[in-house]
Amino acid sequence: MIDTLSNEDTICAISTPAGMGGIAVIRVSGADAITTVSRCWHGAALSDMKSHTAHLGQIIDPAADGSLLDEVVLTLFRAPHSFTGEDVIEISCHGSRWIQQELVNLLIRCGCRAATGGEFTRRAFSNGRLDLSQAEAVADVIASSSRASHRIAMSQMRGDFSRELSGLREQLLHFVSLMELELDFSEEEVEFADRSHLITLAEQIQGVVTRLTESFAVGNAIKNGLPVAIVGETNAGKSTLLNYLLHDDRALVSDIHGTTRDVIEDTITLGGTLFRFIDTAGIRDTTDRIEAMGIERTFSKMSEAQIVLWVIDGTTPVAAIEPLAARILPTVAPGSHLIAVINKADLITDTQHATLRQALTALLPDGTPTVNISAREHTNLNALQAELIHAAAIPEADANQVIVTNARHYQSLTHAGEAIARAIHGLRQGISGDFVSQDIRECMHYLGEITGEITPTHILTTIFQHFCIGK
Repeated sequence: MIDTLSNEDTICAISTPAGMGGIAVIRVSGADAITTVSRCWHGAALSDMKSHTAHLGQIIDPAADGSLLDEVVLTLFRAPHSFTGEDVIEISCHGSRWIQQELVNLLIRCGCRAATGGEFTRRAFSNGRLDLSQAEAVADVIASSSRASHRIAMSQMRGDFSRELSGLREQLLHFVSLMELELDFSEEEVEFADRSHLITLAEQIQGVVTRLTESFAVGNAIKNGLPVAIVGETNAGKSTLLNYLLHDDRALVSDIHGTTRDVIEDTITLGGTLFRFIDTAGIRDTTDRIEAMGIERTFSKMSEAQIVLWVIDGTTPVAAIEPLAARILPTVAPGSHLIAVINKADLITDTQHATLRQALTALLPDGTPTVNISAREHTNLNALQAELIHAAAIPEADANQVIVTNARHYQSLTHAGEAIARAIHGLRQGISGDFVSQDIRECMHYLGEITGEITPTHILTTIFQHFCIGK
């Protein structure tokens, strides 16, 4: 764990992805970075180099009579003007996996310690180069899988979210200062701030906290993918549709009923939006206990999805659609989007199409889109993708909009909202200022948790241990 390791150590790690490529970057950070790397560097003296300059040289092994390991480009970043706030050296070597590992081993023999996951970013946080929300955004930038998620992560890493929270905490600090000043002069019955003014200020703060909290629904969908449940009876073509959408044989396709018994999930970006498709077990009456468990999960995923694709076998008799609708429609969550997908359109006549559509019109909520496709023949699937993008309707995150994507931030904001609500209630009811002040301080505490001003060490360790090594 990072907590058992010294921040005084000079650390090193491979910072590029595992594998072989044209070049790889090995990063070194610490007070002794220049001295340590100098032991295996052959080129211009590192002690004379200016910060933010790159130099061509050689890496040699001093323990093997100065044998050459590789010709490299070394870039120096002097403290405090580096990512970690310490002296940082980045060595760009050839991408051979053997060279990369040998270079790391050589640096360790020269005095470095192998970095743990997220240790470079944690040092940036510890040295005040980033606050905690910015540090977490580093991982989000690396993991971004759509234009929207990248834009939000970059905004957070630049400090837009932190500045908004800082403004809230300053207002709260002013608020609590007035409240506590009144307590000091309680015997004189001096009032330093009009209660109606304090209520207005608290409500403004509550409005911002509420806006940030409510943005999580959109932010979570952008970051992790908009959940789309693919549901319907057995052999309706759900797995074939999933495989087409993902351009991969992700789900097993068979004519045997009940093939899909568990939930299968995967993501893909359509129209700049990340979708998380969830193939589910076909809905039918069954005595198979395992299949029945899978069908239970189908209804659970359907209730959580923001978009539900009800895949209907176009060859199914119309009389069988109504009981299926009675099981599916009540499970679709309020506010979710339902899209009816009539599959196997290549196997039915125009008359059958018309009859089926007429039956669905009577069953489905008004405005529910219906798309005819053939998943096997890949017919009209572009129209289905267009309906998915339209149903997603995720707003573009502009430069001035802060959207919360982190579950930890959402939880802290929720607690902060509850605290400021209690403070407003206390002000309206004329409750003693010391109780109101306590609620305000609690609100400040939860906002401080987000930026790391108030965060226990074990939480920091949990956050950074999920980072990749080298970042």
